[in-house]
Amino acid sequence: MKYLLLIHSNPVTWGHPSFLHTEEGRKLPKSAREALSAQLEKLLTELSERGELVTAAPLAAPRQTKVIRVREGVRATTDGPYSEAKEQLAGVFIVDVESPERAEEIAARIPEAQFVAVELRPISALDE
Repeated sequence: MKYLLLIHSNPVTWGHPSFLHTEEGRKLPKSAREALSAQLEKLLTELSERGELVTAAPLAAPRQTKVIRVREGVRATTDGPYSEAKEQLAGVFIVDVESPERAEEIAARIPEAQFVAVELRPISALDE
């Protein structure tokens, strides 16, 4: 069963690479960021070794986001992200696991789950 894990994060607190060279990007001490990075690498290695990781991808800085809407055939592009919240979608994992419980276990181990949220969604096939 495949699941999409949507990782929500505050790019300022986490120290997103686009913020690391600014004062606000240093909210977490370097040692804390390094520990979280090590935790993430350990999880990615385990998922790869178990054959459960389909893909994982961080997203670019929220300020690079665009929102596209088409109304009555007219496209409108605005700066994103969609919500005005400090927390933004930061990245995604797609995993292929044997049970919903395993997907929840993986989601709980993603570092951002300690601070904001990881959203877990089953992936449906288009022909279902």
